[in-house]
Amino acid sequence: MVVAEANSSPTRKMSNPSGAIPTIDLSLSATDRRALSGLLVEACEDYGIFKLINHAVPRGAISRVEEEVAAFFAKPTPEKLAAAPTDRPTTGGGGKTTRFGYGVKNIGANGDMGEIEYLLLSANPSLVSQLAHSISNNPSKFSCAVNDYMEAVKNLACELLDLLAEGLCIPNKSIFSRLISDVQNDSLFRINHYRQSPDFDNNNIGFGEHSDPQIMTILRSNDVDGLQISLDDGSWIPVSPDPTAFYVMIGDLFQVLTNGRFVSIKHRAVANTGPKPRMSMAYFGAPSLDAWISPLPQMVNPNQQSLYRPFTWAHYKSHIYSFRLAGSNIDTFKIKS
Repeated sequence: MVVAEANSSPTRKMSNPSGAIPTIDLSLSATDRRALSGLLVEACEDYGIFKLINHAVPRGAISRVEEEVAAFFAKPTPEKLAAAPTDRPTTGGGGKTTRFGYGVKNIGANGDMGEIEYLLLSANPSLVSQLAHSISNNPSKFSCAVNDYMEAVKNLACELLDLLAEGLCIPNKSIFSRLISDVQNDSLFRINHYRQSPDFDNNNIGFGEHSDPQIMTILRSNDVDGLQISLDDGSWIPVSPDPTAFYVMIGDLFQVLTNGRFVSIKHRAVANTGPKPRMSMAYFGAPSLDAWISPLPQMVNPNQQSLYRPFTWAHYKSHIYSFRLAGSNIDTFKIKS
């Protein structure tokens, strides 16, 4: 079922919204899958974000990975810097490689800054295991915790994508999920840690305005405020944290695949002024670098021509790497009328 979340507002079709970010109960799939599919489509069309409850990701998997990353962020700075990438990004497959490991304040390579430290990991289990030696005193325990969590969340993402395909009446129900289940998928896992400081105010940014470039983001955070979403009029609305739920956000690639029927959501995180640190974990479901992205045939008709020219994920990834956070925009790939 879908219920309204208090003290939260949509960013989709209303400049002065009176509604709220929808909360979707995934357990409805056991009793009325068709209704659930329709509700998911409606949430993605009207909001680009929804809160997911009864998601079936084991609490133990969540707590184990949180314990591991909390232990890492509690280390002295010199020890954490040992996990920072030392190589420069290189061009390969049409796009720059991702620099995995620890980062602080610097977000990307184009000058974006924030009151943040983070771990950026590949969703490839073998790459996580390799990097774990510079992150944890018990690399095996760390990599097992992270990989178990990522597998559970990837399966959740695939389930949601299949439900959305059903809701859009696409014959091939795995048309979306197969992109992120491909063995060569380029999915990422990012853990952001926002230290608390009474010196911060609303002008301090933890992570700047952006939309996620991938297909779908599944976000979990502790019970500390910080996430905000942008309304059509440019104002920002806080999203209430809920450690028992996930927030699911539409990414740029999903906007293209649905020919603009779903729209990626602009969001940011403000600096943490509370009494304890904020920690968020985001799984970014992405296809392989050589995957071609374009509006599905079912999303195009005489009254709704294709809005976007085809491109590969590697091409778009290279594009977004060349901009600062707020500068990248999928509209660059729109077909000019």
